[in-house]
Amino acid sequence: MSRIGRLPIPVPDGVTIDIQGQTVTVQGPKGSLTLTAHPAIQLQVEDRSVLCRRSSDEKAHRALHGLTRSLVRNMVDGVVKGFERRLELVGVGYRASLLGPNLNLALGFSHPIIYPVPKGIKVEVKDQTQVLVSGIDKQLVGAVAAKIRSFRPPEPYKGKGVKYAEERIRRKAGKAGAK
Repeated sequence: MSRIGRLPIPVPDGVTIDIQGQTVTVQGPKGSLTLTAHPAIQLQVEDRSVLCRRSSDEKAHRALHGLTRSLVRNMVDGVVKGFERRLELVGVGYRASLLGPNLNLALGFSHPIIYPVPKGIKVEVKDQTQVLVSGIDKQLVGAVAAKIRSFRPPEPYKGKGVKYAEERIRRKAGKAGAK
């Protein structure tokens, strides 16, 4: 049995979980999230915890067992605490600002990049080089942060670009040794 999948998911106070067939809805103080689970995985609420069970020991079902448990756990954590990713803009003239519901990025191109922020995501610009992406859906927060980073990923020679705050860029020496 999956070591992750068999662990019960504790449900904190203030969170309600509704299971209708294969659809799981988690409601909490920060909002509501919905997931449709695979038919091979059964979800049950017992004693203020959620249990995931699989129908067989097929390889695909074993993989879905742990995945479904992790997705439901992330939903519970999201509606209670939320998730966030911090991004840093490194480079001369690299700036971020908010223009209404859009994120305006100046990343050294001939034009500014205007990124419409998806619904359910909150973007804050701390100073012109610090961007905070937050929300209750872990997958959406990660996807938005990855999309913003993809506009100008950090390069290995000077480290310029958009990087995650905890990311370390492996630096290369450049052409100093060539003759």
